[in-house]
Amino acid sequence: MAFNMKVEIWSDVVCPWCYIGKRRFETAVEAFGEEVEVIWRSFELDPGAPREPATALDEALAKKYGMTVEQARGMLSQMTGTAAEEGLAFDFGRARGGNTLDAHRLLHLAAQRGVQAEMKERLLQAYFTEGRAISDPEELAGLAGEIGLDAEEVGMMLAGDAFTDAVRQDELRARELGVRGVPFFLVDESVGISGAQPSELLRRALASARESS
Repeated sequence: MAFNMKVEIWSDVVCPWCYIGKRRFETAVEAFGEEVEVIWRSFELDPGAPREPATALDEALAKKYGMTVEQARGMLSQMTGTAAEEGLAFDFGRARGGNTLDAHRLLHLAAQRGVQAEMKERLLQAYFTEGRAISDPEELAGLAGEIGLDAEEVGMMLAGDAFTDAVRQDELRARELGVRGVPFFLVDESVGISGAQPSELLRRALASARESS
């Protein structure tokens, strides 16, 4: 397939705005009407997160932002409503957070196998809708198997440190680009777009990049 444009997207698999931004971007690409090569880049919102979180998501948010648990729940409810507008069914009550390094390593393997897009969607759905533990290697191997990867191979990969350097290179490049939050879209290595912008704005950015190329 010949692509007319390349878009690199930095995001994390536990970032709600990243999933919303993904849907908005997909709508923009459909309206854009041309083939776009999408490369998912690694970005860990909390590199120091433990594999198993010690507190529930609402409690963790309350502590992080200095608010009450009720206020945190209200924020999550509002986010759930925003996601629903994009056709996404968020269930924060089931969400199981944790360290996302292994998930990002898996995405690099999936890219090597030509199924990165499918793996990215599966991980996001697993976390935000199904309450799957995306920090657990066995869970990750099972999810990979669902999209056609060899679960045993994935398990062996995750038992080592393969693709860790690739994750770090993505994050280094993000710092060089001045990326401080995700999602972040880089179109043809020249046009940067920060945040889960409306679909029409993303479509216009694609069209502008095409015209200037």
